Amino acid sequence: MRVCSPIWTGSAALLLLAAAAPAYAQGAKASSPPELARVAEQLKPGEWVWAPSVAPLGPILIYVDLSKQRATVYRNGVRIGVSTISSGREGYATPTGVFTILQKDADHKSNVYNSAPMPFQQRLTWDGVALHAGGLPGYPESHGCVHLPIGFARALFNITSLGATVVIEGDAINHVRTTEASLLAPTFGAKETATQLQLDASQYRWNPDLAPAGPLTIIISKRDQTIVALRNGKEIGRSVAQIDDDDPGSHVITLMTGKDGKPRWVYVGLPGHAEDAGRELDEATINRVRLPRPFYAALKAALKPGASILVTQSSVGGGAMGQKITIFDAVVPQP
Repeated sequence: MRVCSPIWTGSAALLLLAAAAPAYAQGAKASSPPELARVAEQLKPGEWVWAPSVAPLGPILIYVDLSKQRATVYRNGVRIGVSTISSGREGYATPTGVFTILQKDADHKSNVYNSAPMPFQQRLTWDGVALHAGGLPGYPESHGCVHLPIGFARALFNITSLGATVVIEGDAINHVRTTEASLLAPTFGAKETATQLQLDASQYRWNPDLAPAGPLTIIISKRDQTIVALRNGKEIGRSVAQIDDDDPGSHVITLMTGKDGKPRWVYVGLPGHAEDAGRELDEATINRVRLPRPFYAALKAALKPGASILVTQSSVGGGAMGQKITIFDAVVPQP
């Protein structure tokens, strides 16, 4: 069982930590995307920047880059916040993949570390991985959770809802270089690991009743030439595909409602792909993906604003031998 380390062992430690932290660690504010970008490039351990007015409304997506030890928050596809983080240390690696926020608890107490506080916890898996306020020494030091500055953790907690998408990628041990196999098997609980639903003789499978409601995430694996659909964290469909794209990077695209009231797919400007931000998915890119028409029709009918697409070179069927990685915590979110 994976359990995170606490942020503090008591109120005295909290006061000491606050006094020792640099003033900048309280967070910088920005009023425009260029200003946010400029400040984000200069963040030191414990620092963060927050600009919610840049995109006041829309679905939230959180991107955690383990290689750079950064978390970036997007609303309606626009970057509104960036923070330094501390992820799992060696032996307690933070799992990579796509998660949903399963539970929120502003006053969470550890059930292992003498009820030590873990403020503004947002649970990602039932075996102990979460976003929460915690220590930020400038390197990975948690027991698997993603530690955030307390001010950033509070601000993020106030704008998220259950089911919000969290993408975690990268390699905290080998910085700058991202892992090649960051998506593997879903987990159903603290100890049970789900078996990947491989295709047999058929080209696709569609079982929407496995998760009738909840946020939809579509993973397009260029390595496997496979598309996987997950709703509320549970696989509901899988299909073979022909994906004519050799771009080695990862891209996230979210479905939002335009000013004309019509749905449109817009790129999220992930770190390393800032040029994507706000760019609408064009027909030429859509035509690079070919899949069975019945699967396409079923998938299209399930789409609603807030749905996300992750395009990746990672595998959704298998990965590095012995590498313990999670793609989705396949359980129903709870308050």
